[in-house]
Amino acid sequence: MKKLNVIDMFCGCGGLSLGFIQSGYNVLLGIDKEESALVTFRESHNGAKGMNIDLFDDNFVNEIENAIGDETVDVIVGGPPCQGFSLTGPRDENDERNKLYLSVYKAVKHFEPKAFLIENVPGMATMYKGKTKEHIIKLFTDLGYNVNFDILLAADYGVPQMRRRAFFVGLKNDMFEFPERTHTPENYITCGDAISDLPTLESDLGSEDVEYSSIPTTDYQKLMRRNCNVIHNHIGTNHTEHVKNVISQVPEGGNHKDLPPGVGDSRKFNEAWTRYHSKKPSKTIDTGHRNHFHYKFNRVPTIRENARLQSFPDNFKFYGTKTQQNRQVGNAVPPLLAQALADQIKKYLMMEELSERKTV
Repeated sequence: MKKLNVIDMFCGCGGLSLGFIQSGYNVLLGIDKEESALVTFRESHNGAKGMNIDLFDDNFVNEIENAIGDETVDVIVGGPPCQGFSLTGPRDENDERNKLYLSVYKAVKHFEPKAFLIENVPGMATMYKGKTKEHIIKLFTDLGYNVNFDILLAADYGVPQMRRRAFFVGLKNDMFEFPERTHTPENYITCGDAISDLPTLESDLGSEDVEYSSIPTTDYQKLMRRNCNVIHNHIGTNHTEHVKNVISQVPEGGNHKDLPPGVGDSRKFNEAWTRYHSKKPSKTIDTGHRNHFHYKFNRVPTIRENARLQSFPDNFKFYGTKTQQNRQVGNAVPPLLAQALADQIKKYLMMEELSERKTV
């Protein structure tokens, strides 16, 4: 079976694309409006193009055609911006970002791929009384796709993170069944499993492209370190003494509720002053970096530590400012979760190809 071609819309740095590449697909093109994310995408996806194409423009499919030439599009994937659906942002039914899934619809209608995948935050399924979810299913059903929807937990697929995301998957000739989970709470990959081998940064803030200072101690660390001799993006944050003092008073796995009265009062919301637990997966990695802290050291995780918790391998280097890199990591679909979905989609497409051969 030849490699299946993929287009990734709203690709960001390319977590979805990387998962599909790890599954054996060929990514033709990633589309995003954030240039720093596109730089990261271009450097890390086997030569795939990364382009800033206006997906609000009705002619965007023509730009895609010009970019990919005569290549066939087998799968279209994308995670439209989720700010309009997110529980952490304003919920405006008329937010134009809420309708960016229509760009995926237009692309699928034009290219007629064998399969499509849309990713978003779980809140989009129930927001506005479920109208968006129902609309997405109806739109693609009317195009001739069998659409299935589910909310998956990344930790169930070997990602050391309690991250839930919603997925729509559509197939032309079959009903997609989501992959069986590979992990349970008894054997989840933990923060310690994921990042305990990385330099501690206790004596300095580190520097770009440093050598490993210890051997991997878990299978997950070995997986993340494959084909890599140096550590990228592992630079600490220079906190004030006040911030370090507050962090030091948060127990492992605790948060602002565990602080003494009068300490850390500047942050009192749910995720404030959260310290990870070495024996548990992390909380959901967000696009900032100020609210979650290392399970042992009195600092926020580095870009590389958060990338490990997202299941990005160490040879995946992030570009841009530190703020931009944090946004890229936090917005991404964990590659191992994406790979599990890509593997499952490929099973159906392989069966479809075998069926077509038998009828010829």
